[in-house]
Amino acid sequence: MEISPLTVIDIHEQTKDISTYANFPLALVNDHVVRVSVMTEPYYWHLHPNSDESFLSVEGSLYIDLDSGTIELFPGQLFTIPKNTKHRTRPGGERSINLTFESMDLETIRLDS
Repeated sequence: MEISPLTVIDIHEQTKDISTYANFPLALVNDHVVRVSVMTEPYYWHLHPNSDESFLSVEGSLYIDLDSGTIELFPGQLFTIPKNTKHRTRPGGERSINLTFESMDLETIRLDS
């Protein structure tokens, strides 16, 4: 997908026909990327050693599991995970859609086997 500046991006249009897990960039902002994720299954436990990661729920609910407990985000709610924090995400139902805001050079370290 080519990311063009000065373009209106319709998140609902981009995701309406997606019924399996998908994650792709929507926009570049300075040295960060805005990604959309269609969650239909849990993502694995991981951490990012070089970047914080912010989640904005768009549709459905999104669970963010942390060592300290679970956060549930609903549409319009934002939550930031500091770098080096172990976490995983999963949909609160059959499907959720969220945006993530993260460094373009984001590193992901998988923690489960």
